[in-house]
Amino acid sequence: MRGIHKAYGPLEVLKGVDLTAPRGHVLTLIGSSGSGKSTLLRCCNLLENSQAGEILFEGEPVRWTGQGAARHPADRAQVRRLRTNLSMVFQQFNLWSHMTVLQNVMEAPVTVLGQPPARVEPRARALLAKVGIGDKADAWPAQLSGGQQQRAAIARALCMEPRALLFDEPTSALDPELQQEVVKVIKDLAAEHRTMILVTHDMRLAADVSDHVVFLHQGRIEEEGPPDQIFRAPRTDRLRQFLSATMVA
Repeated sequence: MRGIHKAYGPLEVLKGVDLTAPRGHVLTLIGSSGSGKSTLLRCCNLLENSQAGEILFEGEPVRWTGQGAARHPADRAQVRRLRTNLSMVFQQFNLWSHMTVLQNVMEAPVTVLGQPPARVEPRARALLAKVGIGDKADAWPAQLSGGQQQRAAIARALCMEPRALLFDEPTSALDPELQQEVVKVIKDLAAEHRTMILVTHDMRLAADVSDHVVFLHQGRIEEEGPPDQIFRAPRTDRLRQFLSATMVA
């Protein structure tokens, strides 16, 4: 992402952000609420349209039409293709309540990618086992705890076999005990060298799993670097204040 700008009316949320997520690396976005973290993530997979700047996926630029607030992707087929390779895990799980957990995990590969259910089901069951809820395949989402629902959402994202995973505050809606269930899954995925972009308020998680940490402040990158530098030797006063307030410094 190069020179990304995004505004809602007169409110500038992103003010020219450059971001690179190398293959096999975990990139984590931190910052105060309102700093632009989630908006940047949503611009990454085109859930939000940035109003200026370039987005490239594995060297392929997103094609745009229009300018400013009227700018939008010019090629819907390209958007669909890019999104199938950028699976997103949301804060609020977003499981379909009328489907079992297994059906939730299988739905996108079957309906979006056109894969036969007989091919998808073994992969879906294996992923549910991978995230620790293999015994919940036939349960309904309402029968699961929040931590189990979020792990099901991660399995659903993985079932698309994406090139990268995007996490938008995946633990912030959970009680502390349930957060650890999800944190363990994310750490396991990081250990597999999966490409991930993670937005989180959990500084311990950011320190543990990241290859590179980006601190956003008022729509700009204030500071970035490896986690040891960011958390142990911050260079800017603003980052030091942020870490002090989050009880990490």
